[in-house]
Amino acid sequence: MWLIISGAAEEIFEVSVWPDQALVKLGQSLMVNCSTTCPDPGPSGIETFLKKTQVDKGPQWKEFLLEDVTENSVLQCFFSCAGIQKDTSLGITVYQPPEQVILELQPSWVAMGEALTVKCHVPRVVPLENLSLTLLQGNQELHRKNFMSLAVASQRAEVTINVKAQREDDRCNFSCRAELDLSSHGGGLFHSSSDIKVLRIFEFSQSPQIWVSPLLEIGMAETVSCELSRVFPAREVMFHMFLGDQELSPFVSWKGDTAWANATVRAMETGDQELSCLVSLGPMEQKTREPVHVYSFPPPILEIEELYPLAGRDINVTCSGHVLTSPSPTLRLKGAPDVPAPGETAWLLLTTREEDNGRNFSCEASLEVQGQRLIKTTKPDFSEESDCPGNQTWVKGTEQMLRCVPKGNPTPTLVCTWNGVIFNLDVPQKATQNHTGTYCCTATNQLGSVSKDIAVLVQGLDEGISSTIFIIIIVALGVGVVTIALYLNYKPCKIERRKLPYRQKEKNKEEESQFAVQRGEKCNAHNC
Repeated sequence: MWLIISGAAEEIFEVSVWPDQALVKLGQSLMVNCSTTCPDPGPSGIETFLKKTQVDKGPQWKEFLLEDVTENSVLQCFFSCAGIQKDTSLGITVYQPPEQVILELQPSWVAMGEALTVKCHVPRVVPLENLSLTLLQGNQELHRKNFMSLAVASQRAEVTINVKAQREDDRCNFSCRAELDLSSHGGGLFHSSSDIKVLRIFEFSQSPQIWVSPLLEIGMAETVSCELSRVFPAREVMFHMFLGDQELSPFVSWKGDTAWANATVRAMETGDQELSCLVSLGPMEQKTREPVHVYSFPPPILEIEELYPLAGRDINVTCSGHVLTSPSPTLRLKGAPDVPAPGETAWLLLTTREEDNGRNFSCEASLEVQGQRLIKTTKPDFSEESDCPGNQTWVKGTEQMLRCVPKGNPTPTLVCTWNGVIFNLDVPQKATQNHTGTYCCTATNQLGSVSKDIAVLVQGLDEGISSTIFIIIIVALGVGVVTIALYLNYKPCKIERRKLPYRQKEKNKEEESQFAVQRGEKCNAHNC
């Protein structure tokens, strides 16, 4: 009888486990429940290499906590009933979603036509066979990689492609999307994306060129240029220019695939120096140098002993070199019989005649610098403030022109710049607030150049009228004060003038009487 019951029990009771599919995030815990239909079960439990703890139980079930699940495994749940043991298994799948997706562009700046590497990888993602990585350029899919059919043990969660850099790829966005599909394990879809990387394409195949005169005169403003052609993108080129240790302030321009920088330089020391131009774009940097020689050559000094001599006077006319000129110049004085040796003064002893009135004298100095012959007689001059005021006020809305007339022989040309742009001196400008600022004016002739800054202030019409009225009031008050002072000084003069005739009459009478006595004495002596 017992054998029949035992056989019935073996056929009837079941063993089950919950959950029927186990998906556990890496390092987390899992609760497992084993149960049976046996009314009076015998020995039972679970078999696993994972750390387990029984947390609860009932007549026909037991519950276990599995901690720190880090590997895929198969758990066995068993129960015995009437001496018969049955078990069931539970497959445990560990997963780690793609929480960090790393995209690399190698390099981030790429020369046009060269290859770049786009690499994407995901650290600590499992199961790898459920992962897919997609490389994107903008919204366009470049490459997609699945790991399902690959030998998992030999794989890393990464994808790499090579791309040839084209100009149209400049500033393109690259990204990487990772997807972990766990639907086959009873889970969902996990996805994550990398940060966007911007690709920079450049062309930098030429060396920069410097445009500068090999000779610079000390203290004189000179324009120097540095140009770079066949460069992309030209508007992002950076220029740094130096004269020796003196850093210049270049004004940068570009057009097409050419970029250039202009700067104003004033050399402050004589001798051999070096003008350098450092050009950079992305990872590229090139430096070009040009030697220059700085010389000192102030105009010669013409001295006439007497500017307004009488005819027939002997006067000395001398032509001497400036003490700062080095080496000593050769001097020539128009009308002098001889040309003196270098460094010696040229002079002329002139006996003035009437036809010398208004005569012009020419004093010329010549100097050889680095094989070039330089000649100076005079240079442009801003010395008269009235010819080129350093501060000028314009009234807003009125037609205005920059007032600046430099002196010089030969007649100099004048160029004024404003914010790096040449300002039109010939056409009247309608004054606006934007015209307020400092203008740099440079006068140049064959003998040299000189620069001057002019500060322009644009006032509103009301401000201009107020200023004019204020000036008129001040002038009127001044005239009134002067008038009163003259009047007070004038009254005593009129009183004195009334007294003069009376005094003069008394004096005249005395003189007449003395004259009569003298005449009488003379007549007596001559028997008149």
